[in-house]
Amino acid sequence: MGIGPSLVIRGAVLGSILVSLFGLFITTGISFPAPVRAEALPTQSAFPTTPAESQDSSAPVSQASSRSCSVSSQYPPNILQWCDWITAYAGNFGLPPDLIAALIWQESGGNPSAYSHSGAVGLMQVMPRDGLAAGFMCKNGPCFASRPSSDELFQPEFNIKFGTRMLAGLLHRNGDIREALKDYGPMDVGYTYADKVLNIYEHHRQ
Repeated sequence: MGIGPSLVIRGAVLGSILVSLFGLFITTGISFPAPVRAEALPTQSAFPTTPAESQDSSAPVSQASSRSCSVSSQYPPNILQWCDWITAYAGNFGLPPDLIAALIWQESGGNPSAYSHSGAVGLMQVMPRDGLAAGFMCKNGPCFASRPSSDELFQPEFNIKFGTRMLAGLLHRNGDIREALKDYGPMDVGYTYADKVLNIYEHHRQ
């Protein structure tokens, strides 16, 4: 069956319209959007891939971003005064803010000038490379040679950032928060330290 004259005319008109529209897109700069690709879900762990002490902790510490406090109001004022930095750095390293608050309470009671009999410094009682801690010797030399100085660790924000990153690294290495806290705490006390921190966390978290 042949094609009627009306169909030929309609096809010609339609073709003319399409050519005109295509020319309009070219002259006006209009373009069709590219296809949207679905982003792949992240596969890397939220925790650091190496222990915190091997990372560059000497770089300047930026001011913690302004965020709402995510630490439970059940913590005492000595802990809540550091809430902004706890919230910021716990979020950065994928840890619950209340867990960092519990660790700070156990370690220093919120006192940024705390200094232990073994030489640990500040809010999260991190062993520095100097002071009493310099006397701890390992197989290849001083155990804490790669750590920050005492002066750096007495700065509250720096201490919270470094201690939180260190705990996140231990959690990544161990795969279990109780094991990570055991390694963070004093040597030769078994799980006593870890269980104390977890007990504070369980009783005060939101």
